[in-house]
Amino acid sequence: MDINVMRVEGGRPLMGEVAVRGAKNLVPKAMVASLLGQTPSVLANVPAIRDVEVVSDLLRIHGVAVEWDDDGGLVAMDPANVDAARVADISVHAGSSRIPILLCGPLLHRLGKAFIPSLGGCAIGGRPINYHLDILRSFGAEVAKEPDGVLLSAPSGLRGTQVVLEYPSVGATEQTLLTAVLAEGITELRGAAVEPEIMDLVAVLQKMGAIISTETDRVIRIEGVESLTGFTHTAMPDRIEAANWAAAALVTGGDIAVAGARQPDMMTFLNYFRKIGGAFDVLSDGIRFFRANGKLASIALETGVHPGFMTDWQQPVVVALTQAEGLSIVHETVYEQRFGFTEALRSMGARIQLYPNCLGGLPCRFGAMNYLHSAVVSGPTPLRAAEIEIPDLRGGFSHVIAALAAQGTSTIHGIDLIDRGYEHFNDKLAALGARFWRD
Repeated sequence: MDINVMRVEGGRPLMGEVAVRGAKNLVPKAMVASLLGQTPSVLANVPAIRDVEVVSDLLRIHGVAVEWDDDGGLVAMDPANVDAARVADISVHAGSSRIPILLCGPLLHRLGKAFIPSLGGCAIGGRPINYHLDILRSFGAEVAKEPDGVLLSAPSGLRGTQVVLEYPSVGATEQTLLTAVLAEGITELRGAAVEPEIMDLVAVLQKMGAIISTETDRVIRIEGVESLTGFTHTAMPDRIEAANWAAAALVTGGDIAVAGARQPDMMTFLNYFRKIGGAFDVLSDGIRFFRANGKLASIALETGVHPGFMTDWQQPVVVALTQAEGLSIVHETVYEQRFGFTEALRSMGARIQLYPNCLGGLPCRFGAMNYLHSAVVSGPTPLRAAEIEIPDLRGGFSHVIAALAAQGTSTIHGIDLIDRGYEHFNDKLAALGARFWRD
């Protein structure tokens, strides 16, 4: 028996209601922030996903008492006894996660040292840690390469600094925030990411006693303080998962109410959803997604950092565009290898051509690098069942959406990747009337 295989019978509209809880792109980072406090923290609206388990284990091996109530979506974290962890334990519990890099700033403040094992993550393009290491060096950290990772130390403490990002990296912005709040002096971050999840992390840190100003033109200013307390916070909902369910309704001709989805977090997505041919009702507790009529329309789409169209929304929307009339153009500007998932769609009958040219409104940083970062989608094309290998988390959900719309029964391998980022995935599919089997 292979629990990583799912068989999906397509051709049935998804109907019903699902709920989304806290954002995967926020919850683990807020949990890491608990290391900075002198008193316990409580985070609500926490989803039961693999990344929460990973960061819980990493906190525990560093001496943080963690209690997780899955049913209530609550995580309580007490950092009173923070201590160094064994290198072997860090490597084992981190697995392929990239979360350990974000523990460095807090651990340098608490212990004077931190260790980063070799890092993994989804194969969607370059996500180098040099940004993080350069940022930590600028605060005064010393970096030493070890055979199984990187050892950092701060013998003289950490001091405020000037950080200028060439690209508004979410991870680098998080690193700066988590390090600067207790660093001596003032830190100014230019070229910062300003995604809603970043602003929610800023809210967490402010509750702890941090002084953070978000200014114009992607400038964030942090005044270091001597100590922080714990926090009580409700995590913002996962706008990526909400968009995937919206795309599933669009592609299958279904009708899905997503409890927890919030209009302000998804305004850019909602505009394009409507242009393609979707419709939505904003409810008191979520958003209902459905088709406006029987046909979908082609569009031109370019991904970008917030407030642009989120790169994690691109993949499910491409599945929808295979069913739209005419030629759609999608220009990916955030990750250079994000179209790897389209190979499976082509095996299902989709007509998708990839190009190294910038087919968007403006040239992007990948234009001279020969990456296949633009796609032309011709539709509509009926999708047929196929055997699929999931390449990454977000692409995996998109493959499931395609299988749900295809004629016949598809076999999807590597479905455990979806468990890492989406809570109770099987239960939600069943609640929407999907027909599937998981070996």
